[in-house]
Amino acid sequence: MAVFYDPDGARYGIPTWPYRMAPDHLATRRQLTALGLRPTGDPVAQLMWRSRRSATGIRTAALYHLADTVQRTPATQRQRAQLAAARARRRICPDCQQDAGYVIPAHLGVCLDCHDRTDLAA
Repeated sequence: MAVFYDPDGARYGIPTWPYRMAPDHLATRRQLTALGLRPTGDPVAQLMWRSRRSATGIRTAALYHLADTVQRTPATQRQRAQLAAARARRRICPDCQQDAGYVIPAHLGVCLDCHDRTDLAA
């Protein structure tokens, strides 16, 4: 879309391109991750497109220079173990102390079975 084409950054304050039209030397975080890289600085540009999934109707993605990236360091065995333990803790219901088999929804604070029981009791 021509409305999102602003390679000079005059309209949006940062160089902007429509979805799938960014220059080859720029990449999003997901693209960098797929290449085994991570950004070292701030975004230098952005992608912009219309979307129904956004409250404003417009979504953006930050773009980074490929030259300003470094290799992503793999997680150590200890870090992987800590992340696995944290994920496991998020599955334990604070009321019934059972492993729910899924991450407990933060807005409920308890597993779905305990939440249903409290709704029936009320």
